[in-house]
Amino acid sequence: MPDRPTFTPSVTTPLDAAAFRRRAHGHLAFLYGERADEVLRRLLTLLEHQAPETSPRHDAPVPLWSERDQWLIGYGDSLLDGERAPLEVLGEFLDRRLPDTFSGVHVLPFFPWSSDDGFSVIHYREVDPTLGDWAHIRALAEGRDLAVDLVLNHVSRESLWFVDYLSGSQPGRDYFIEMDPETDLTAVVRPRSSPLLVPVPTRRGTRHLWATFSEDQIDLNFVNPDVLLEFIGILLFYLSQGARVVRLDAIAYLWKQVGTPCIHLPQTHEVVRLLRAVVDHVAPGTLLLTETNVPHHENLSYFGLERLSDGDPNRLPTLPDEAHLVYQFSLPPLLLHTLTGGDATLLASWLRSLPVLPPGCSYLNFTASHDGIGVRPLEGWLPAHEIEALLELMHRFGGFVSMRRRPDGEDTPYEINITWFDAMQGTRRGPDPWQIERFLCSQHLMLALQGIPALYLHCLTATPNDLEGVERSGRLRSINRRRWQLSNLDELLDSRHTPTREAFLALRRRLAIRRAEPCFHPDAPQRVLTSPPTLLVLERGPLACGRRLLAIHNVSDARQPLGVAALDEGNWFDLLEDAPWAGEESLAPYRTLWLVQQP
Repeated sequence: MPDRPTFTPSVTTPLDAAAFRRRAHGHLAFLYGERADEVLRRLLTLLEHQAPETSPRHDAPVPLWSERDQWLIGYGDSLLDGERAPLEVLGEFLDRRLPDTFSGVHVLPFFPWSSDDGFSVIHYREVDPTLGDWAHIRALAEGRDLAVDLVLNHVSRESLWFVDYLSGSQPGRDYFIEMDPETDLTAVVRPRSSPLLVPVPTRRGTRHLWATFSEDQIDLNFVNPDVLLEFIGILLFYLSQGARVVRLDAIAYLWKQVGTPCIHLPQTHEVVRLLRAVVDHVAPGTLLLTETNVPHHENLSYFGLERLSDGDPNRLPTLPDEAHLVYQFSLPPLLLHTLTGGDATLLASWLRSLPVLPPGCSYLNFTASHDGIGVRPLEGWLPAHEIEALLELMHRFGGFVSMRRRPDGEDTPYEINITWFDAMQGTRRGPDPWQIERFLCSQHLMLALQGIPALYLHCLTATPNDLEGVERSGRLRSINRRRWQLSNLDELLDSRHTPTREAFLALRRRLAIRRAEPCFHPDAPQRVLTSPPTLLVLERGPLACGRRLLAIHNVSDARQPLGVAALDEGNWFDLLEDAPWAGEESLAPYRTLWLVQQP
């Protein structure tokens, strides 16, 4: 058995009143200078009156997560059933079909909205009445962890704040960023190809406002502390409604400063640190998740560790003070490249490059989400010609490519728009008969990785491309946002020999096995073992008891010999067969093994 240290489980770090005041004042001084004392007084008053009374408080540290943590992601109206509230339908589906499968559910923005399928929020403290009400949200939070989006970079043009701005009334009058259209903004990093400044007619004449994502999503001005305090109040409200996980949407673009890229600015990180201090103080155990679809090294910065580096490139230092969780945005495109090419060399290299995280930090692993498959995370890992070949292959499989504008004014690929199931249609040679096996291999590999796994509802149901949805909405992302009629989905789940039934049952069984295996604790060590390029072999553990797990994946469309030296090290138990491992000499195309060894 390799002599390597076992892990220290991540725990909450409750923040008492005195420590909170010190930390909060430091963050506010960085952001607002001489106004820090005033803003701190207002913040403390806000917490006194709006902190959630029912939030669990812990005098001693308790675990943040365990191997039982695995999440489902979906829209509030992903499932429809006549006149019933869609949020009620979602809850009933979870109770009926997946009663013990998921520890948490991330309901994508369920507020009144005007565009971008919920991410252009009109009212932050209301539930879209077409979905249900707060009682339905609280019901979803009963017995599971509820993840809620804090959409804090921008707001809908239909919001009352924007109405205030147009009329010159408080509070919205100073909530937005006016900019002279002649200002040189070429340094700004763009996630879209739309104009950065939007002309808006007001009582004071035409003004040009900052709009990172679209002309309907107007960016908010966090240089004004009123805006920050407003969102802390919204955060407290979500916690009082049962949220345990708060996803900070588009957080990377939060703070604007002319002459800079306006992405990942120090002030943005300081805002995240303040929000972390707030949740650690009023609701210990609440998790902050940052949404930053950027190259991997930039994504890691949201743990708040880069300022404390000890010089070792393979290990991040201790004392994280920003997000608890960051998305593994590099995983989906690298996994797509691996399974369409039948070679795990690049994916293995990337996994080996991941730093050993300190307690209190982990990854959220996923293959698909409500957005597309990001291309930017491939920067520095895949040559341009191979990225272009991957994009062309996804076109052949019925997908699209969204673009963003670079500082030089040129458009460049930003994300692939396709369902994950249809992205698994074949290899670089084209479609083949292995779609379901390849798809399941992708999910099994993701489930084995260090961190917390999250399955998008349309992965669970092996949903094909919704081209009719794209035609109706005119938006490429609609290809992966199908709204299932529950009766149709039930029919597919109950009928034999449908891809939906096969994928659903296989994933439900694999998730049940995973949540009972301690080697899948998010903090358990992970190591990529040497193997032929057609195999990816992960070791999880060892635990304090010596238990370790091998997750072996054939990423090719041909049977492969099991050339893995670790298999000769004693006896192994096959978790999937619930029996001692038979000692197979080869692995069928896209098959996976979960083998455990207990000294």
